[in-house]
Amino acid sequence: MILVAARVQSVSRCRDRQEDNDIMIRNINRITLLLLWLSCCSLSTKVHQSPSSILGNPNVSATISCNHSVSSYNVILWYQQPTGDSGLHLIGYLLYNNPTLEDPFRQHFNVTGDGSVKSQLHVLKLRQPEDSGVYYCAASGQGANYEAYFGQGTKVTVLEDGLTITPPTVQVLRPSSKECGNDDAPKKTIVCVASGFYPDHVSVSWQVDGEAVTTGVATDNAALREDDFYKITSRLRVSTKNWFNPETVFTCTVSFYNGTHTETYSDSLHGEEGGGMTREKYLRSTQTAKLSYGVLIIKSSIYGACVAFLVWKLQRSAGKQNH
Repeated sequence: MILVAARVQSVSRCRDRQEDNDIMIRNINRITLLLLWLSCCSLSTKVHQSPSSILGNPNVSATISCNHSVSSYNVILWYQQPTGDSGLHLIGYLLYNNPTLEDPFRQHFNVTGDGSVKSQLHVLKLRQPEDSGVYYCAASGQGANYEAYFGQGTKVTVLEDGLTITPPTVQVLRPSSKECGNDDAPKKTIVCVASGFYPDHVSVSWQVDGEAVTTGVATDNAALREDDFYKITSRLRVSTKNWFNPETVFTCTVSFYNGTHTETYSDSLHGEEGGGMTREKYLRSTQTAKLSYGVLIIKSSIYGACVAFLVWKLQRSAGKQNH
């Protein structure tokens, strides 16, 4: 992971330069730990961030809000994870009601609020593509010994000129007829493809007979850009017992944010009539094949013995005639 060094300076006028340096070093270590924590742990319910998605045109302003419920905390920090970048960049922070912005962000961002309760990150004029990415807020205390709690993140997309918001087309594809899994747990893979959408504010979920399922689900980490549009694929692994049941309904649902609200688009298919290579059928077929092979070997052996006997008889008759 790219380690982000956050330079958090004191707002108190009475602190000397050495104290500022000590604070900076402590906070560099603290932010490094926070980023490691963010990469491996769940986000906190103590911090609420909204909205979850923003679509905006260039030169339009945008605001992200963050609030926390930790009474002893007085700092809210703001981070940007640009599109295509795995690292986080510190935008600035709010200590009580005193904001501090990092140099690269001072001209285009502003931070307001009270770090002990809530904060707002203001993007003064959206730029494409510099401001597209995911934005996080984090609540903490002043000092190196406070655990930080991150918000859920806000995905921001600055729309490209000439492109319009387009919902996805969803299609569920049947499993391959050649797929039979292993003997102990034969499986079938159902594939869901969502394509032709812009931008990539989507999420994919599966339902079996109307009930949400997460086991056996594998979805692409991110949508793939194809020309002006995006495509994302998700796979659902199910048992052959469930698949070979025409009453079972498999549904793939794609949630798409269109700039004002989230709409869902889905496609479904039914399981097939009993058939295919189930474990029982596989065992029966292999046993039948073994039996047929055994019978063929026995017949071949008998045929070979008969031929050998005939050859022996002919050779013996020829010997008697010579005598």
